[in-house]
Amino acid sequence: MRRARSSRGRNSQEGGRTHAALGFRAHSGWAALVMIAGPLRSPAVIGRQRIELVDPAIPEARQPYHAAAGLDLREAEKLVKRCADKAESLACQALRGVIDDLRKNGHEVVGCGILLASGRPTATLAATLASHAMIHTAEGEHFRNAIRAASKRHDLPVTGVKERELFARGSAELRIFADDLERRVSEMGRLIGPPWAQDQKHAALVGWLALARASKQS
Repeated sequence: MRRARSSRGRNSQEGGRTHAALGFRAHSGWAALVMIAGPLRSPAVIGRQRIELVDPAIPEARQPYHAAAGLDLREAEKLVKRCADKAESLACQALRGVIDDLRKNGHEVVGCGILLASGRPTATLAATLASHAMIHTAEGEHFRNAIRAASKRHDLPVTGVKERELFARGSAELRIFADDLERRVSEMGRLIGPPWAQDQKHAALVGWLALARASKQS
């Protein structure tokens, strides 16, 4: 069987710089970040790191909704907002450093990809705090929102992909058979070395999709 063709990378450079994209997989208090660049047919991993999204001086910051559940609503709102503002500030600082470093090395960051959860947050804080399951959902969304907001502050378009749909969407949008795509994502970490676990693989693929989106829009 012939291998399906991936999208072409004819718009993979800008002003002499190679286009790059950032892929994120968020956790409670931190996120795995993978940076990729190059032509869409065969992008390469050019860096990876862990970014911190909590201030150690705020003990509740790692699980703000769990901490807020024991407060009255007004105090809960203040705590969640304080933690959200700090997480966004830390994400913004981290992105600024990454963008600047990549520019120094000849890369232009053109987009961010963020892995999303399947659950939907409730409309109000009161409803969230009334449900233990929704508190867990809100915790994850809290840190993804920080990365999303920081990306927008740096004028980077955000590509959000539900994690359970990642490889199916990647196969469809990049026009690569699913088995081949999984193999190629696994091999992307060979040159950079370990760790290259699920965090890095999924972040790399969502970054690849962000790179593809930017190429189509340029």
